[in-house]
Amino acid sequence: MDPRIKKLSKLLTEYSCDVRPGDRVLISYEGECCKNLVRQLIKDVYEAGGLPYAEIRDSQVTREILLGCTEEQLRFMDEISLAQMKGMQAYIAVRAGSNTSELSDVPSEKLNLYSRMTQPTLDYRVNETKWVVLRYPNHSMAQLANTSLEAFEDFYFDVCTLDYKKMSRAMDPLKELMDRTDRVRIKGPGTDLSFSIKGIGAVKCDGERNIPDGEVYTAPVRNSMNGVISYNTPSEEQGFTYENIVFEIRDGKIVRASANDDSRINELLDTDEGARYFGEFALGVNPYIMHPMKDTLFDEKISGSFHLTPGMCYEDAPNGNESSVHWDLVMIQRPEYGGGEIWFDDVLIRRDGLFVPEELQVLNPDNLK
Repeated sequence: MDPRIKKLSKLLTEYSCDVRPGDRVLISYEGECCKNLVRQLIKDVYEAGGLPYAEIRDSQVTREILLGCTEEQLRFMDEISLAQMKGMQAYIAVRAGSNTSELSDVPSEKLNLYSRMTQPTLDYRVNETKWVVLRYPNHSMAQLANTSLEAFEDFYFDVCTLDYKKMSRAMDPLKELMDRTDRVRIKGPGTDLSFSIKGIGAVKCDGERNIPDGEVYTAPVRNSMNGVISYNTPSEEQGFTYENIVFEIRDGKIVRASANDDSRINELLDTDEGARYFGEFALGVNPYIMHPMKDTLFDEKISGSFHLTPGMCYEDAPNGNESSVHWDLVMIQRPEYGGGEIWFDDVLIRRDGLFVPEELQVLNPDNLK
């Protein structure tokens, strides 16, 4: 067994999910190439005294189901999934699908229905279990990153097995600052946005829920946001790659949205009422992730980036927004991506992707590696 796989498995079971004796752990995976990691996870869950369970997913099969699905059918499917999830103390998802666009030709109304009907299981898993989600390196991901598979594997294991305890300590000053901040102002090319995060509270993402990790998030006060934002990274959602996304926001609501497919993006934002409001604001700080690759788990952690997310908020940073959508859209503010500034209560916090206050400079990439 590759020692890097063993190291990653220990990180997932001992640190991310903190598997204890008697814990039932659902390991959900897609893709043949990740089976060695799944096998090691099973061994490590047993070693920790836990009870492993496995769930196999397949996007091709899911596509066929969704093309002809009914609301009653999906509701019953979720009842089964929810019953299983309620029996688990921990959940590990490993995704290594061979085609990231497998669901691209499923009609939007079917995808939106699927999101709504599976929300109960997602909510329970996020709020009631110890969980972690990760991708696994394969040819599809290497193509997204424009590298060979071998080079991508080297990058992947560096990113995913960094010293998350060190990162967690470095995040403390930023969390404390966000906890006491009221007004946020974001400036950049095509972007001038203001909102409040007062009283919401900030959360460190330091390897316990996503691998790779590296962000500190909160949520905007639901009706406080005004201005315009022009995202500068592509985003793959429901099998389609969106580019050149621009939102005009008034009193917290996206009142105008455009992209490379205006009709499609507005259909997505009309999934439910909450999809046009924002549920998360986060700063990305992973020093090994520098460029987008159309994979949210990586892109939202890009050093010098932030993401502002239409849809559902998290229970640990609640702003009251409910939705079956949670779409992490990323803007990179390093100079090669156009630069930009973030201000907290009229104090410059980050310029061109680098933190300015002395107590936050530990999060700049040269200091965090």
